[in-house]
Amino acid sequence: MGVSSGDGLVPLECVPGYVFRPYRGQEDHGAMAAVRLGCAKRDRIDARSVVEGLPTAAEIAEASARLDDPSHDQVLVEHDGGVVGYSTIRWWQERDGTWLYLHRGYLLPEHRGRGIGSAMLGWAERRIRRLVRQHGTARTAVLGANAMASEQDATTLLLETGYRRVFSLVELELADLRQLPDRKTLPVGIRVGRIDPSSYRAAWKTVVDSYAGAAFTERWTFESFLATADPTCWRAAWEGKHMAGVALCSIRRQDPTVGEVEELSVRKESRRLGLGRALLLDGLRCLREHGAETARLYTGTANPHRSYDLYESVGFRRQGEHVRYRKPITV
Repeated sequence: MGVSSGDGLVPLECVPGYVFRPYRGQEDHGAMAAVRLGCAKRDRIDARSVVEGLPTAAEIAEASARLDDPSHDQVLVEHDGGVVGYSTIRWWQERDGTWLYLHRGYLLPEHRGRGIGSAMLGWAERRIRRLVRQHGTARTAVLGANAMASEQDATTLLLETGYRRVFSLVELELADLRQLPDRKTLPVGIRVGRIDPSSYRAAWKTVVDSYAGAAFTERWTFESFLATADPTCWRAAWEGKHMAGVALCSIRRQDPTVGEVEELSVRKESRRLGLGRALLLDGLRCLREHGAETARLYTGTANPHRSYDLYESVGFRRQGEHVRYRKPITV
């Protein structure tokens, strides 16, 4: 990359006619959404995905606002005055202390194969190295990147530049919420019902405890849990006064015909009693009652609790695979 000019444009020395520039806020959201739409056919993007679909300009604005420093943690690529791609950086700490610095890039297909994607990746890695030095996290920091299994160009670029697949998420869909199996009778002493505010902390802890020992999981504070709480279709199972499991379901704000099972967790000592299935079915029925026609969820392919079998038994079917890549960081 060259030297920044007064307007923030940075010519790409390797590819004449292309420039990098900082994110400028509201004026960029429509162009960024257009890039995502322009990538959809080539990359076989699932528009209804709850992991990574096709965001609107308003949704991109919301995501940008959640970044610590949007103007420095995003870069746009221009060609002939138009936006043809962009990259974004986020970071968080995982349960085992690892600091994950995740970058994600999008480039219109007609501009691929010219070195632009490599330049975008290079920008992200340089920015992340600076952040790691500023944060003092070098001892536990790693580079991360995402790509759907259908994104062949991004997958090839990541593998060729030293990234390695570490795990993946499978997204599932239940196409018709009108057709749900009956719930089986639960053991004596167990009841399933709504979650009221007095039980929020117990519900949060049930989810957090279910991830004990799981790799690649983000730290999730009670404050973060409360910030996105939408309890309308939350369900819990109790054994006496003890909360044994939860299903956290919600209506997708972007599309009220789609419901999402955000979390389904049953405590270790209460598994194999049918609680997961009962919670799931109660949550799905609630989604249906509130206007959802279909439901989505995602789960790790290496899930040790056989949740994949449970979801398929209820009618969920696989839609796509989202692969997570990592690479050691050198500062």
